[in-house]
Amino acid sequence: MTAIGVDIGGTKTLAGLVNAEGKVVSSREAPTPSAAGPDAVLATAAELVTALDTDADVPVGVGAAGTIDHVTGTVRFATDHLPKWTGTAVADELHRRTGRTVVVDNDVNAAALAEARYGVGRDHDHLLLVAVGTGLGGGLISGGRVYRGRRNAALEIAHLYVGATGDDVCGCGRTGHLEAVASGTGIAQAYARASGEQTSTREVAERARAGEPTATEVLDHAGDTLGRALAGCVALFDVDVVALGGSVGPALLARATAAFEDDLFVAQTDVDLLPVALGANAVVVGAALMAVEGLT
Repeated sequence: MTAIGVDIGGTKTLAGLVNAEGKVVSSREAPTPSAAGPDAVLATAAELVTALDTDADVPVGVGAAGTIDHVTGTVRFATDHLPKWTGTAVADELHRRTGRTVVVDNDVNAAALAEARYGVGRDHDHLLLVAVGTGLGGGLISGGRVYRGRRNAALEIAHLYVGATGDDVCGCGRTGHLEAVASGTGIAQAYARASGEQTSTREVAERARAGEPTATEVLDHAGDTLGRALAGCVALFDVDVVALGGSVGPALLARATAAFEDDLFVAQTDVDLLPVALGANAVVVGAALMAVEGLT
């Protein structure tokens, strides 16, 4: 396998040339110009692809935020983390700009495939991956294949109802959802409400590490809610392993793991919650795999 994988996220776009062993041999990165609209986002992705490799026979796989129609490579739905992204024909537009074969799927689906093949799920057939970032995403590998559901919208774990308060608003605009509590955005907003100070999720984690009570309370609540929700997902999907990725610091991971283990169904206590092994390259590697193997 030689292919290019592209990870289009709300804040950055990463492209990598991936070899037959699933290793990223070279990469390019740029801020995602999300505020400028889809055309600027796709122009950035195309520039990164061209900078990586001039051989037009090398296919491109894209992992993108949102609900993706993987057959047409079009975004069916996306939140405002990528403004006006809904309806964007990503595959057609990148093919037009680069002249390459392009396939597109949801970014967390791509990350889950990479972790199942080369990461924490490499010895298992069934893996659930949850990515904590600006929003919250999920991907399921069942029998070694991506499970997408009837409308390519499976594993929208962000929208699980967890009884969050009316002040916690999900990226979809509704309240009570997991993303409103356990995403980076949700954590930062909860801290701002409790402390009266706007700051980043990273800073909240640093303050929790230093022992600040408010930051500790916010992260404990987010981790506890996330861990129990993931235990519920194990009860539902009966996977071998759960991988947690994205902007997950040690404090959130530790609290989520404790809640997860405490809430697992008795028949599934052998299921582990583990940090992802491939880190920031997971979407790139998974998207490259999809470009070579096809989206089945």
